[in-house]
Amino acid sequence: MAEQDKPETGKPEPEATGDFESSEAPAREDGEIETLRQAVETERARADENWDKLLRTQAEMDNLRKRTERELENAHKYALERFAGELLAVRDSLEMGIQAAGDAEAQQLKEGSELTLKLLTQVMEKFGIQAVDPAGEKFDPERHQAMSMQESAEVPPNTVVAVMQKGYMLNDRLLRPAMVMVSKAPADS
Repeated sequence: MAEQDKPETGKPEPEATGDFESSEAPAREDGEIETLRQAVETERARADENWDKLLRTQAEMDNLRKRTERELENAHKYALERFAGELLAVRDSLEMGIQAAGDAEAQQLKEGSELTLKLLTQVMEKFGIQAVDPAGEKFDPERHQAMSMQESAEVPPNTVVAVMQKGYMLNDRLLRPAMVMVSKAPADS
């Protein structure tokens, strides 16, 4: 039968199989693109959130650095504030003693000086400053500075026989060594 002899049904004849599949492909690509677009938006939002966190962290670190510098500067400036405040009473006592010296006798001046020294000692002890007065003790190079040696048969060698200047400890740390004279065995022994 010839082509012209086929009855017409009104429906178009399906075309080749390859054309049918290509009509679904754009729909699938649109879905994948939408999925990728959503993924990109999600990642962009996360990146923005992380960027904000970074900026906040940098601001906090900057504030922390400034606060630490300010506190360190204040610590250096005012470390001795309490000690200096306590020393003012000693200075006041010395000034009053000097003002009263015109009319005072030697004994009164001595008593005033002793009271001022006692007050100064109390202030120093309050802040952990202790005198090192090693007379009669064994020489300790960690706490004493030997100024000279003296022969002595009365005490063992390396004993402090005289203290020329007291030393001081600040909370068990040496502030100033005591300057001392140390014994040594007599030459004829």
